[in-house]
Amino acid sequence: MTVADKKLAGKIYLYLAALFITSLVVSNLIFQKFFYWYPVDIQVFGENLFELSVGLLPYPLTFLITDAISEIYGKKKANQVVIAGIFASFFSLGIILISKHVPATTWSPVNDGTFVGVFGNTNLAVLASMLAYLFAQFIDIHLYHFWKKLTKGKHLWLRNNFSTFASQFVDTFSVITLLCSFGVIEWDRYFGLIAAGFIFKVLVAFLDTPFLYLIVYAFRKRFGLKIGEEIDLDSYTEEIAK
Repeated sequence: MTVADKKLAGKIYLYLAALFITSLVVSNLIFQKFFYWYPVDIQVFGENLFELSVGLLPYPLTFLITDAISEIYGKKKANQVVIAGIFASFFSLGIILISKHVPATTWSPVNDGTFVGVFGNTNLAVLASMLAYLFAQFIDIHLYHFWKKLTKGKHLWLRNNFSTFASQFVDTFSVITLLCSFGVIEWDRYFGLIAAGFIFKVLVAFLDTPFLYLIVYAFRKRFGLKIGEEIDLDSYTEEIAK
């Protein structure tokens, strides 16, 4: 690859990381609103199958992005994005905690009560989500590269789905358990929300597979990558430093 190619690859990595961090932080902020999706009218454990938090809408995108980064840039760069996402979540949590303790003016469109009602449990949600996310994302990346090595870079659909299924179960189970433990969600909704969340994420994993193929195909065509070959951004950084 030429220096210009590696420079472009570095910019794309930066944009993917920005999308990842934005999706993660936003999902933590909006989680308290729940909606009911009506593709089928089925109940599981007394809960509507697709009664979900809106926080799940941007969250699956993070796994698509880490899979794409894992495939193109390697395990190390995927882990770096995960760590950056954790830092961003902690930072956003700190800003919200400070904002909660700053008194609103009498003319403020959003008073203290409304603000606390919307963001009051965000500190617990972000903590729960970060703990679940930490385990789930690292599991996803580890399993992704396990399957990539085992299949010698072939069968992209297999590592995309198998790594995501396991990690999404860990994520769903962990975050619902923690939120119920903190009293944010009632325990009688526990099994229903786990089932609904996991099934939704599995469906999304199936649906995002063609998009991952398109992303990987575009990268391989643009940068002339072989199957299983990764872009080494660290070597590019070293070249710039010299």
